[in-house]
Amino acid sequence: MKTPVACLLAATLALVGNSAALAQTVVKIGHAGPLTGPIAHFGKDGEMGARLAVEDANARGITLGGQKVKFELVSEDDQGDPRTATTVAQRLTDLGVKGVVGHVTSGASIPASRVYEQAGVPVVTPSSTSPKLTRQGYKVTFRVIANDLQQGEATAKYAAETLKAAKVAIIDDRTAYGQGLADAFADAAKQRGLQVVGREFTTDKSTDFLAILTKIKAKAPDAVFYGGMDAQAAPMLRQLRQLGSSAIYLGGDGVCTGEMIKLAGDAMSDKVYCSQASLPPAKMPGGTDFLSRFKQRYKADVLLYAPYSYDAATALIEAMKAADSSEPAKYLPALQRVAFKGVTGEIAFDPQGDIRNGGVSMHRFRDGKWVSAD
Repeated sequence: MKTPVACLLAATLALVGNSAALAQTVVKIGHAGPLTGPIAHFGKDGEMGARLAVEDANARGITLGGQKVKFELVSEDDQGDPRTATTVAQRLTDLGVKGVVGHVTSGASIPASRVYEQAGVPVVTPSSTSPKLTRQGYKVTFRVIANDLQQGEATAKYAAETLKAAKVAIIDDRTAYGQGLADAFADAAKQRGLQVVGREFTTDKSTDFLAILTKIKAKAPDAVFYGGMDAQAAPMLRQLRQLGSSAIYLGGDGVCTGEMIKLAGDAMSDKVYCSQASLPPAKMPGGTDFLSRFKQRYKADVLLYAPYSYDAATALIEAMKAADSSEPAKYLPALQRVAFKGVTGEIAFDPQGDIRNGGVSMHRFRDGKWVSAD
């Protein structure tokens, strides 16, 4: 028969043992994107995708270095602003995140990438498409989506061969994303024999485009291409139609959103097209299942970048598993070699950090929604 002291000692040892078994090492993964402002819907969509990846990893139960770990998403609002993005990047690294999903826009990603490089913290963007991002020679920067060169080429080819446009006008918002995509489209359009009859620019804060659209209308283009986001693309389209122009309206993935349809209203027509540096979710290898699980988890539909944010977070986690460590210096080589089947397709990076097989798809507006135009 055990004495009371022996019973107490046994109970204490059991409690300590159970506590040790339940103890987990918290591994913080950062997310950075616009969570307030006119393009907050993009940032929130991406944040939800990354969070779902973290929750899935925790549900599987992952051990690193013999210790069970719990992943925690730390999300910060960069407002889509380059200066704020560097502050956010510094804050995340100061908080001890082991990797970052973000930023959403190229204008934010490019300046922030220097902070991550100096801190040695890997960052995987789900949506920044500027070629400049991965041409800086940084070792910690990656992306899981096609870049502007691929997207600009695909859009120009579609305009020339399918839409039979001969003359195009181009507008961009002077952001790294908008201008980069417009430059890529302009170069590809000229190579395909299209005549660029006008090149104008605005800002990502503007709402009045009548002056530049009046100049463009006078040149009678068959198509108008806009490099920028839906917050400007929608009022621009409305004003273009108010001026009486029936030109085809083209945009990139910043235009390919449900928000564009809501903001543009009755200005939307079957002469509005957009490209995405991605495949439609229904055509992604894991797209159908992801759409269903996302809807069940958040009671909302995927906007655009959530599947890519999911794969970006998963890439970080898979590299940590391969290296058996969450320490950036130890798992970075594994991230450079990572290869797995993601929601969006095969995830593997080239030496610059670009996705090896990024897809581009064309879409058009019809019957109140975006549909595949391929």
